[in-house]
Amino acid sequence: MLELRKASERGAANFGWLASRHTFSFGHYHDPQQVGFSDLLVINDDRVEPGMGFGTHPHRDMEIFSYVLEGALEHKDSMGTGSVIRPGDVQMMSAGSGISHSEFNHSREEGVHFLQIWIVPDRLRVAPRYQQTHFADAEKRGRLRLIIAPDAADGALGVYQDTRVYAGLLSGAERAEFDVPAGRHAYVHVARGALRVNGIAMAAGDGARVREAGRLIFDSGEDAEVLVFDLRPNELPGR
Repeated sequence: MLELRKASERGAANFGWLASRHTFSFGHYHDPQQVGFSDLLVINDDRVEPGMGFGTHPHRDMEIFSYVLEGALEHKDSMGTGSVIRPGDVQMMSAGSGISHSEFNHSREEGVHFLQIWIVPDRLRVAPRYQQTHFADAEKRGRLRLIIAPDAADGALGVYQDTRVYAGLLSGAERAEFDVPAGRHAYVHVARGALRVNGIAMAAGDGARVREAGRLIFDSGEDAEVLVFDLRPNELPGR
């Protein structure tokens, strides 16, 4: 039921100012067996040195969200948006017909650690949009909190795709469950810490494809932060 991908198997890039691990093919890292999963195309685990970052660059027709684990990420874009994203914040950018943006470490003393995740949209050339909100730890403690959904239900950020993303924090005796709907896939990514999923040990950076409906049980957490993606069964070669 679970196809485990260990953190050590991911692609790696190090530019001095940026250390990145790629769950799926990205940039100079290409693995024909790892070109996303369903509509989930990119999970980049990025660490950026103080005062450094990604200069202004364009995107088109992609749903891109950032999930900060440590530090602060500064965002600016061609829509005039300027924001700082900190732990607990989720930022969603729909690139649509075209947008340019930059992302920098907001601090000149401390590093920033964040996930950048790309989801393939279900429509093209939409007007670009930017969303950002904060989910307190209490909303995710011992449970999976919906953070992204196509209908923006329950305070989640909207996404132009039939995809839902949940975030959870688990430690000690805390336990969470997720029922993969019939006819759907799921992807589990451990952002930090460690936990067990259906009895299988997973640690920071590990991921797992789930292709069969059924119940996922998350327990034995050790300061764990986990993301769960509810996805269409959109299988392509390597996915």
